Amino acid sequence: MKRDGQARDAIFRKKFVRPWRAQWQNPSGERREPDCKHKAMPQKKTLPPQHQREQPGRQYKMQPQPESGAREYRGSGKLTDRKALITGGDSGIGRGVAVLFAKEGADVAVVYRNEHRDAKETRRLVEAEDRKCILIAGDIGDEKFCRRAVGQTVKELGGLSILVNNAAEQHPRESIEKISEKQLERTFRTNIFSIFFVTKAALKHLKKGAAIINTTSVTAYRGSAHLLDYSATKGAIVAFTRSLSQALTEKKIRVNAVAPGPIWTPLIPSTFTEEQVETFGSDVPLKRPGQPDEMAACYVFLASDDASYMTGQVLHPNGGEIING
Repeated sequence: MKRDGQARDAIFRKKFVRPWRAQWQNPSGERREPDCKHKAMPQKKTLPPQHQREQPGRQYKMQPQPESGAREYRGSGKLTDRKALITGGDSGIGRGVAVLFAKEGADVAVVYRNEHRDAKETRRLVEAEDRKCILIAGDIGDEKFCRRAVGQTVKELGGLSILVNNAAEQHPRESIEKISEKQLERTFRTNIFSIFFVTKAALKHLKKGAAIINTTSVTAYRGSAHLLDYSATKGAIVAFTRSLSQALTEKKIRVNAVAPGPIWTPLIPSTFTEEQVETFGSDVPLKRPGQPDEMAACYVFLASDDASYMTGQVLHPNGGEIING
C-alpha cells in the first residue's frame, strides 16, 4: 500500500507539479512574475475631469449636476409636519435629504458654511413642495454657532423632531507626515465635534419618537490611505451613533447612521485632482459613483416610523462593496 501511494505521488508530481513550476520559472531557474502584473486594467472613466480650488465645493459649478432634486419621487406623508435640521444641507447628500423630507411633508432648516447660491437653490426646491425652509449660515465647528442654529430652527419652524448630522470636509494627503495640526483639528471640528455640539443643543427639544441620523462613510470600515484624518472622524461617528443610541433608548429617541460609498457631491471636485475625478467611483462593483438622490431614501426611512425598531444601526448604500461591521 505504501509503494502504491508513493507511485501515485510520483505520477502527480510529474504530470502537474513540474509543468506548473516551469511556467513560473525562466531558464535560469529564477521565479518569473505573471504577465498580468504588467498589464493592469485601465480604470473606467465615469465623469468629466474637473477641479474646484475652494472648499466647501459649489454644486452649481459641477458637470454633470448631481441628481439631488428627486424629480420622480412621490411622497406618501411619512414625515408630515415634522421639523428637521440638516447640517450640510445646501448641496449633495444634504440637499437630496432636504428635498425628500419636504416631499414627505417635513419643514427643513438647512445649516451650511458659506455656499449661499447652492443653499438658495435647496430652499427653492423645498418650497416648491409647499414646505418651509430656513437657511442658517455659519461654522459648525463653533459650539456657540451650533447652539444658535438649533435655537433659530426651533423658533422659526416651531420645534425639532429630526436631526441630520451630515456636514463634513476632507483633505487628501500622501502620508500622515503631511497632515498638519491645523488640518487635523479642522477636520475633527467639522466632522465630529460639530455632531457633539449640535446634538447637545438639540437634545432638550427632541421628544419621544424623534430621530437622529448621522452621516458616516465606507472609509470608517475599510479605511483610506490618503484620508487618514477623515476616516478617523467617520469611525468616531459610528462609535458615537452606537453609544448615543444606547443612551437615548429610555427617551424613545432613535439614533442611526448612513455610510455612503463614492457619491457625486461638491466634496469630490473640491478635494480630488481632475484625473482622480475622471475615474471616481469606478472601483466599486457597480462601476460608477452614486447620486445624492440614491442616498436620500435611506434618511427618509430612518427618520420615519418605518424604522421604529431600528436604533444604533448603519445603512450602507455604497455601490455594492461588502462591509461587515
